Amino acid sequence: MPEGDTVFHTATKLREALVGKTLTRCDVRVPQYATVDLSGQTVDEVVSRGKHLFIRVGPASIHSHLKMDGSWRIDRRGKPVGRAYKVRIILEAGDIQALGIDLGVLEVLDREHDEDVVAHLGPDLLGPDWDPALAVANLTADPDRPIAAALLDQRVMAGVGNVYANELCFVFGRLPTSPVSSLGDPLRVASRARDMLWANRSRWNRTTTGNRRSGQELWVYGRAGAPCRRCGTPIRRAESSDSERVTYWCPSCQR
Repeated sequence: MPEGDTVFHTATKLREALVGKTLTRCDVRVPQYATVDLSGQTVDEVVSRGKHLFIRVGPASIHSHLKMDGSWRIDRRGKPVGRAYKVRIILEAGDIQALGIDLGVLEVLDREHDEDVVAHLGPDLLGPDWDPALAVANLTADPDRPIAAALLDQRVMAGVGNVYANELCFVFGRLPTSPVSSLGDPLRVASRARDMLWANRSRWNRTTTGNRRSGQELWVYGRAGAPCRRCGTPIRRAESSDSERVTYWCPSCQR
């Protein structure tokens, strides 16, 4: 599932492939921007901000958000494209081809004002603006709010998604529905969130347990019915009313 670490790693790969090169093809498959053609422009930089990604090309900025299922794929130009109907944008530079697939958000913005769309975000867990004190102030602003909901709020700190929210609640022994006020040390929570994302920023397969062997990477997320790695109690699972968020927890280790 794309979270801040995935977007950071994606930006790194796109930066390595495109920055400094001139676009030879720009095919935007979103009706509102279908006439945009940045061919002949140079890719100056690729940056991530929380879960948002910006490819800055000439006077424009290609802004994307992966949402639940989106991805960017880098291939050799001319390589057959699978799931072509899900491709939202094709960028080519020489023999490099970058495909934006099933992107939740794709828009072409005025480069000078592109960060307006992320002005509401809290400090970026993987960015130069990371400020743990501000993150804690945001996190504790509503002490009655459920911990998981607060962690998922990108205005609190940018980059935590559902996987990390569930894993952090387990690590700190709190139910996802417990109030923020039940956290004994909010600064440790913010710092651990940053540590988790930072440790996984350069790989696709994340781990929160420290064990990278297949099936051993996570504490509770995606493990409904499996034994808790600490106490052996079966992990439980619940869906939100809109089914967009799934919660996992150990009923013995989390209170």
